[in-house]
Amino acid sequence: MEKNGQLSELRNAVLRLHKTLVDSERVSYEQTMGTIRSPNHFLQLLSSDPWFAWLRPMSQLIVAMDEALESDDAASAAVNDAFTNQARSLLVASEAGEGFSKHYDEALQRDPDVILAHAEVTKLFNRKTPSVSPPRGEGQGEG
Repeated sequence: MEKNGQLSELRNAVLRLHKTLVDSERVSYEQTMGTIRSPNHFLQLLSSDPWFAWLRPMSQLIVAMDEALESDDAASAAVNDAFTNQARSLLVASEAGEGFSKHYDEALQRDPDVILAHAEVTKLFNRKTPSVSPPRGEGQGEG
């Protein structure tokens, strides 16, 4: 798979995880605070309510990936590796942590859908970037 495809695949997996987290957090919010009145109200909450603030680093990562995919640098191994490392660093759950890591741990504990979406992203972390030259014995002249 080309590097641009790898970044796109990572971006899509992070986006699915983000949606899963938003959905899970909405359920938690409504159980605590009451029903969200409308989609517009929910959008306002997502963008300004402290309850959802912990999700913003992930939103920002997705926006940065989108911008990179639209640029000429999207296919570079360095860009792909940088975003993989950013996602890997962000998606660390910690019961004793603060901010994102603590909330992420709580979401993983309460919602199996979050676990599945997390697994989808993390399996991409260990993927090898394809080498430029063909493997030994392939693509070499007959001899």
